[in-house]
Amino acid sequence: MSSDISIRVQNLGKRYEIYSSPRERLKQFVLPPVNRLLGRTSAAYYREHWALKDISFEVKKGEAFGIVGRNGSGKSTLLQLITGTLAPTVGSVTTRGRIAALLELGSGFNPDFTGRENVYLNAMLLGMTREQVDERFDAIAAFADIGEYLEQPVKTYSSGMLVRLAFAVQVQIDPDILIVDEALAVGDALFQKRCFSRIEKLISDGVTLLFVSHDQESVRTLTHRAVLLKGGQEVLIGSSSEVLLSYRKLLHEEESAYFSRLTPKPAETGKHPRPQSAAGGTEATVSSNNLPLPGRSDSLSFGDGGIEVTAVKTFDAEGEPCAVFYPGDIIKIRVSCRSSIVTDRINVSVRIRNREGIKIYSWGTLNQDTQALSGRRDADVFWKRKLRENEEFDVWLECDCTLGPNLYEIQAAISYEGKPDYTEQRILHWMDEAAFFQTLMRQDEYAFGGLSDLRMKASW
Repeated sequence: MSSDISIRVQNLGKRYEIYSSPRERLKQFVLPPVNRLLGRTSAAYYREHWALKDISFEVKKGEAFGIVGRNGSGKSTLLQLITGTLAPTVGSVTTRGRIAALLELGSGFNPDFTGRENVYLNAMLLGMTREQVDERFDAIAAFADIGEYLEQPVKTYSSGMLVRLAFAVQVQIDPDILIVDEALAVGDALFQKRCFSRIEKLISDGVTLLFVSHDQESVRTLTHRAVLLKGGQEVLIGSSSEVLLSYRKLLHEEESAYFSRLTPKPAETGKHPRPQSAAGGTEATVSSNNLPLPGRSDSLSFGDGGIEVTAVKTFDAEGEPCAVFYPGDIIKIRVSCRSSIVTDRINVSVRIRNREGIKIYSWGTLNQDTQALSGRRDADVFWKRKLRENEEFDVWLECDCTLGPNLYEIQAAISYEGKPDYTEQRILHWMDEAAFFQTLMRQDEYAFGGLSDLRMKASW
């Protein structure tokens, strides 16, 4: 294996044998060996389940690599194969250097030992000497920040305290490869901030990161490349942004299929009926036509169809096209749409991300509608608006520019909202890279540091 490769996974597969009863398991244990001795063939008394099948990728030294997929897609199995806690059925895994893995909560801890005793036990199992643990114990205790509980049995710890102590030990052993599963999700916000800061420092020091999370923004921020798994098989390997877009498409398809089973199908006439609701009123029915989205790359758009975003443009306060803004300016965003169905309960929204891929803000017409419906704002409710077939319309969104200097991407979406609270959503059209704009700063007039202007004031 090349010296610049930390992890190499080749044609990896993990198969489990599923038995319908203990009797079938006993048959499998006894009969095949007997039949082989007698020169006869034997039936299998189990069915195969491949948790992983034909997975191959390489991770370079110092690279941050993400693994994404729904529950049951094989993420945890893959991590266990890489760390060596599971043996592969086929294929191979090759790693270079010391591995620190944070997989299952509290794994490697003795529940009857105190936190201090478990620190020594865990660190020495990971290859550190007692003298090395002595030298780093204060740093471990400070990072875990669990106070007097360090002297209490681990079985008395909350899940958050367990992960604090486990992570504090793992990052102090100077790993060459750090593997982090969903365990960090149980920590509080401050601890998560410390963890991510520590992970970023380890990456800058040349540590290879394998990161699994359902938090798409964390994957986008921390990792360079990623793999998408579905049903134990590899769907896509590429840049984190490409993989996360495919992941969102996958989630959308599965959610759409689920809601389609709950929603009455349109009549055979091709019309879009409004079936009676349980309360005797009517409900809008959205067609799942998967309409083609002209003028856009399939890799940047997805949705059930029916209504589409045709263009997104930015303007200044006077309504003139503009792509460069300064703090204090007005930013106007026009989202042009076209409907091929008759419906209501529609939300037109945008998401703004900076050049680093961090989500800065998301907002849509439904956010304003919620305020209006609750009486907190005097405004028409777009969610109640009846859209006609073949209707073209514009939605204007406006805000003050409070953003720091950067390049920003606008993502646009149209969704059907069964309820005006985002709890019954179906994406009709999502568009990545719908538009871009830039913010600059006149240092001699108005300046601040960071992602956004909090408009602080000083007094004395």
